[in-house]
Amino acid sequence: MAVQFGTSGLRGLASELLDGSAARFTVAFIQHLVTCGKIKPGDEIAMGRDLRASSPDIASACIDALLKAGMRPVDCGVTATPALALFAGNRGLAAIMVSGSHIPADRNGLKFYRPDGEIGKADELAIASLANGPSPDAMAPCREGITSGNAMELYGRRYKALGSVVSLEGHRIGVYQHSSVLRDFLPDLLTRLGAQAIPLGRSDTFVPVDTEALDPASLDCIASQARQQRLDAVVSTDADGDRPLILDETGAQIRGDALGLLTSRLLGAQGVATPVTSSSGSEHVLGDAVTRTRVGSPYVIEAMQQFAVGGIPTVVGFEANGGFLTGSKTSFGGVTLDPLPTRDSTLPILAVLHEAHRRNTTLSQLVGSLALPASVSGRLQDYPTEASRDLMAWLAQDPGNPGRFLGSDIQRADATDGLRFELAGGEIVHLRPSGNAPEMRCYVEAASQDRASRLLEEMLRRLSNRRQGGRP
Repeated sequence: MAVQFGTSGLRGLASELLDGSAARFTVAFIQHLVTCGKIKPGDEIAMGRDLRASSPDIASACIDALLKAGMRPVDCGVTATPALALFAGNRGLAAIMVSGSHIPADRNGLKFYRPDGEIGKADELAIASLANGPSPDAMAPCREGITSGNAMELYGRRYKALGSVVSLEGHRIGVYQHSSVLRDFLPDLLTRLGAQAIPLGRSDTFVPVDTEALDPASLDCIASQARQQRLDAVVSTDADGDRPLILDETGAQIRGDALGLLTSRLLGAQGVATPVTSSSGSEHVLGDAVTRTRVGSPYVIEAMQQFAVGGIPTVVGFEANGGFLTGSKTSFGGVTLDPLPTRDSTLPILAVLHEAHRRNTTLSQLVGSLALPASVSGRLQDYPTEASRDLMAWLAQDPGNPGRFLGSDIQRADATDGLRFELAGGEIVHLRPSGNAPEMRCYVEAASQDRASRLLEEMLRRLSNRRQGGRP
């Protein structure tokens, strides 16, 4: 799978990025922004990276390309994606984040930011077209033009300001550290807010944590520790800190869309953008405030911008992976937060913990109050892109094919992103090829968690059989 743009950012094998692709796309990004008038030659460009083994070398390649292009890199080192976005936006800079987020360790990626926020799909097309040219020459540039920046300092101030309204006194909260860029930030922040933070699972090697499809063995291990140590919650993020992970006091993972709904409600959001993969119960919780999009932060941001143009005062967005975006100023308990229109993990973590504390209830009871359908998601890795494309085409080819494949009559189908089917009994199966890696994702909803889990298992089995050339 060649380096290419997916649902959010450029992704590919680390070896491909280091073979010249990272440099080409960096130069193409600069050329595009100069042409658009977003930046000018000689401007500063913020750089950040996650803790993958390949990230330092890829970041170095990007920095060299920036220098050769006549730009001035501001190296923020290891930092969180939302922190880099906040830092760059505050200073009016474009930015590049080196991170593959949740994808396997042999892969990596780049996330690009204009001075006014994340690039959109039109930007991606223009950058990809410009990146088809030859790689920049291999001569090493003079690195005297590099300065350093501390994106985490500004990000920390943003959330430490909530100390006047957020109290987590008396709570024991585990922090699953693994290889997240926020593994030291979160314990410090939670302690400042009165909680007892218990570090768990710190890793010296990279761990690809997917908040939508956490490895079952890892989930069981963390859940067991949560129960044994009588923790009120376990919190974590993906590699670059833009997707939250929260387990409740029973060790059960709280779905990202539930986190988004609770955070939206706490902030009093009047316009909420979320992809079709979020729970079908979202409209039940938030009513007409919800609009649906395709999967990927660029689509959520576009919908938030449309809300703003329409005069909606409090605009937010969230994804099923838990990443939360704010497209306007928001009020958290009377404290005003500036917009951060990129995925963030810290805001939903604090919002949900604060709400449970304020209501003097457990996380499981708080989530239960939403009365959402039981939902679960999973994925098949190493699912060739061609196989995904062929399956989607076959399902759309004949009205009878979805029923044959899923083993059920179909009431409704939605092709907004992938194929989403409502089965005869009201259950939902959503099949969507990943835009970031050779994976097939499956989302299901059912009346009970047990039924949802069994349905997911059955769907993944059918997908696997189809990949191997067998019958569903």
